[in-house]
Amino acid sequence: MEPRKHYTKEFKLDAISLVLDQGLTIAEAARSLGIRANMLGRWVRENQADTNGQAFRGNGKLTPEQEEVRRLRIEIKQLKLERQILKEAAVFFAKETK
Repeated sequence: MEPRKHYTKEFKLDAISLVLDQGLTIAEAARSLGIRANMLGRWVRENQADTNGQAFRGNGKLTPEQEEVRRLRIEIKQLKLERQILKEAAVFFAKETK
């Protein structure tokens, strides 16, 4: 099995341009680029559905909403840990005062 190929954002946008701007069919454009037609069709749909420029962000590049969710999850984890430490400290000091 061949390793999965990764295409750059520029390559994808150029391929989409062949279909949308130059009038080639998805099959013709895919054949000329040496890629599968269903993959090019998916790229075209994703590009057309994109309203805020987030299509083909690449690996590791999160949308602002995803970044906020990630940050909040880290904060929640930290707060839970701090709360657990405070509970254990309260139990410890309650035993010391008896």
